[in-house]
Amino acid sequence: MKYRTLGKTGFKVSEIGLGCWQLGNDFGPVEEQMAQDILQTAQRHGVNFFDTADVYGGGISEQRIGQWRGELSEKPFIATKVGRNPDLYPSGYSKASVRASLEASARRLGVEAIDLAQLHCVPREVLFAGDILAWMEDLQQEGLIRHFGASVEMIDEAVFAVQHPKVASLQVLFNMFRQDAITELFPIAEQNNVGIIVRLPLASGLLSGKMTLDRQFAETDHRSYNQDGAAFHVGETFNGLPYATGVALANEAQALLPNDMALLDAALRWILDQPQVTSVIAGASSAAQIERNAKASDLAPLDSVLHKQLAQFYQERVREHIRGGI
Repeated sequence: MKYRTLGKTGFKVSEIGLGCWQLGNDFGPVEEQMAQDILQTAQRHGVNFFDTADVYGGGISEQRIGQWRGELSEKPFIATKVGRNPDLYPSGYSKASVRASLEASARRLGVEAIDLAQLHCVPREVLFAGDILAWMEDLQQEGLIRHFGASVEMIDEAVFAVQHPKVASLQVLFNMFRQDAITELFPIAEQNNVGIIVRLPLASGLLSGKMTLDRQFAETDHRSYNQDGAAFHVGETFNGLPYATGVALANEAQALLPNDMALLDAALRWILDQPQVTSVIAGASSAAQIERNAKASDLAPLDSVLHKQLAQFYQERVREHIRGGI
């Protein structure tokens, strides 16, 4: 596992992190022992960056991470999020309510100060008003959070947030099927020393190479109930692509790769080949998935010809099908 510095935090985090949404039982039940095994396996493979949120299982994910973290002598870097719980979203934002939510997260995580608190896809009008970023700066000065950033859905939101002098990181949708950030965001982030955390690196599994048209998802899985954006932003599920279209495009992408290269490996390595990316948070529900994801850090970079082919493929075949904006 290789490590990169996460923006203004100065902390060296693993190139492959662990997304912990699944630990909140939101994709189906995860037994307590399995949850602890997932966290321990990730650590054994060099993962030291864990991303969670207060709404993952109504706090269950944070509690499980806090319990596990409390027993460790060497503490990993824990990022959580604020802004989507019912006390805040969509119109309950105030400095006091944001502070209360973060205090609750700190208690569940078992920490006095949160390593990284990220605004969690707050409404555009709330973000662009700017007050919430000022509140986060105040809470940083108070010592409740060490660093803060924003998890956003659209590039223009990221470009706005990246210009705040205290923003340390941005969490964005970015993968082989969503490439615009390379030109629209990454140069600005680099200039402002803002780390880039990538979520949905496999486009909700489309780029795992395992999706088929007859695949069925549990009712509690967002890949079942949010395929068309019924519950939250459509881009958060299958990258905003209609499922059947996404499966077909994934098959086309696989055909561009060398015969001995798996789509999953190429998808993760492609992201890590972008120098402005700090860490890729890939969800995993088994030790085998964690091990496979972690190996991407040690893979050789993709060659320049393949990068050009994948960029052309995105522009000519993928981009037009993305719903919900970019």
